[in-house]
Amino acid sequence: MPDERAPIYLDHAATTPVDPRVVEAMLPFFTERFGNAASRHHAFGCDAARAVDDARERVAAVLHADPREIVWTSGATESVNLALKGTMPVDGHVVTVATEHKAVLDTCDALEASGRTVSVVPVDGEGRVDVARIADAITDRTALVSVMHANNEIGTMHPIGAIGALCRERGVLFHTDATQTFGRESIDVDRDHVDLLSASAHKCYGPKGVGLLFARRKRPRVRLAPLIHGGGHERGARSGSLNVPGIVGFGVAATLCENERETERARVLTLVERLVRGLTDALPAVVRNGAPDDRVAHIANLSFVGLDGDALMARIPDVAVSSSSACTSALVQPSYVLGAIGCDEPRMRGSVRFSAGRTTTASDIDAAVTRFLDAAAEVQRND
Repeated sequence: MPDERAPIYLDHAATTPVDPRVVEAMLPFFTERFGNAASRHHAFGCDAARAVDDARERVAAVLHADPREIVWTSGATESVNLALKGTMPVDGHVVTVATEHKAVLDTCDALEASGRTVSVVPVDGEGRVDVARIADAITDRTALVSVMHANNEIGTMHPIGAIGALCRERGVLFHTDATQTFGRESIDVDRDHVDLLSASAHKCYGPKGVGLLFARRKRPRVRLAPLIHGGGHERGARSGSLNVPGIVGFGVAATLCENERETERARVLTLVERLVRGLTDALPAVVRNGAPDDRVAHIANLSFVGLDGDALMARIPDVAVSSSSACTSALVQPSYVLGAIGCDEPRMRGSVRFSAGRTTTASDIDAAVTRFLDAAAEVQRND
């Protein structure tokens, strides 16, 4: 008999469902409001351009930024590439952290292959970076420091305000990957001394295929060398016709997240802690990875020590979560993030990332706990 259980989505750190209010705002821009935002010489283009400008104001408001400091991209990965490659001199040096997203680490590898130098700072056992270590890594050739706001696997947050202040003092640009925190945590680019910031719409209930790069206009002015040429769009930073429906969706999603941020953060935190207690109380071998306090509300990375995380998930495909394995080409390798915080092989192999969101309910959490406990018992019986 087929399994009739309702599926449960606990993978919001990977992507979020597009909010119906966002879909509603986007729909007209696929049909009757279809103009090209670069065609400002006629009414259709002007209408699209006004919608893009409105969205620019909306996302800038979340960051307390000037709308002119927002560059539209296809997503955070492109934004990261533009931030790092677009600011790096031929003899430049970049400082980053061992637990950064591959978008940063792979871009740093590419920079290194092209003759730049890279310093990768380690983290402690909870995934925190010591600001003093970043200070020690900065040299007179350092052009940029790139440290993510919150880790996508374990949820640990870095002190971007302190790091930004250090970079400002040393005359070095500071970039942060805020993919997991945009719309979820308080970000003020002036307060936090951020010069460049990357984010994606699909992590905050907007559509896939659209992102932003914040690039400071003054004190200091960030100058970007474009990665994409062909028309000089986005003030020369990123050529190509804009994804107007996606940008409109990002703008509305940003406003909704900002308006609901405090209440939603508290609600999601309560749900995630309910899940953690339900699993750790029943299974003493379950341990939490990452910082217990300095972390985002929506992510909990748990290791079912002695069990295989992928084997657990295979038994309950109706619960959407993520393994902490990193897929590179055809190879499945242990998580470099968990390795960086000192986890041994059994702890890495047994890790599962849970991430709650706007659609998650208490009944979802309780059902997920029950299903994971049942799966754990089945795996143990079969070992």
